Amino acid sequence: MTSVTRQEVLGLYRKIFRIAKKWQSASGQIEETIKEKEYIKNEAKTLFKKNKNVTDPKLIKQCIDECEARIEIGLHYNIPYPRPIHLPPMGLAHKQGRTLRHQEKLRKISKPIYLKSHDEVS
Repeated sequence: MTSVTRQEVLGLYRKIFRIAKKWQSASGQIEETIKEKEYIKNEAKTLFKKNKNVTDPKLIKQCIDECEARIEIGLHYNIPYPRPIHLPPMGLAHKQGRTLRHQEKLRKISKPIYLKSHDEVS
């Protein structure tokens, strides 16, 4: 990892914790705010620890893009949790043999960048 990339990643990590410190839930309830702040911190720690040994520049760039997308979406919608994709279950192909594998491939391809790591962690 180059020093520029390292600085960018550490900057994102600090940015997430600053956001968590100032976070207010949409409902305005104290319990909900505390719960969401903890979620933000735990999600950041988990994902950053999981990816700390990544050395491939393309994969690092993908992780940075995902982080930035999740930050922007969270701030925009005032929801810290990843937004779901709107695909009906098993709605891309028929449930038979080869088409099932094709359907799984299409679901993986259609997943937005901000959800790439969500299924692996949660």
